[in-house]
Amino acid sequence: MENLKTELKHKIIEVLNLEDVSVEEIKDTDPLFGGGLGLDSIDALELIVLLDKDYGIKLADPKKGKEIFQSIDTMAAFIEANRTK
Repeated sequence: MENLKTELKHKIIEVLNLEDVSVEEIKDTDPLFGGGLGLDSIDALELIVLLDKDYGIKLADPKKGKEIFQSIDTMAAFIEANRTK
């Protein structure tokens, strides 16, 4: 699961163009929205696309995104349980 977490950090930085953020700065338990990385609703849409494209996970209920995108830990756990790619 650690490899997946590192992979997610790299992809989030790349997809969201977080040029001033390094993988080391993103802690597994840091909130992705609000105080942590400070992502917004547009970023959430990008993360939903990332889940679909890279892991074959389609989010039918956007409200679930709030649970899934809490942190790198919650994203990785969801991907491990639901990935098709």
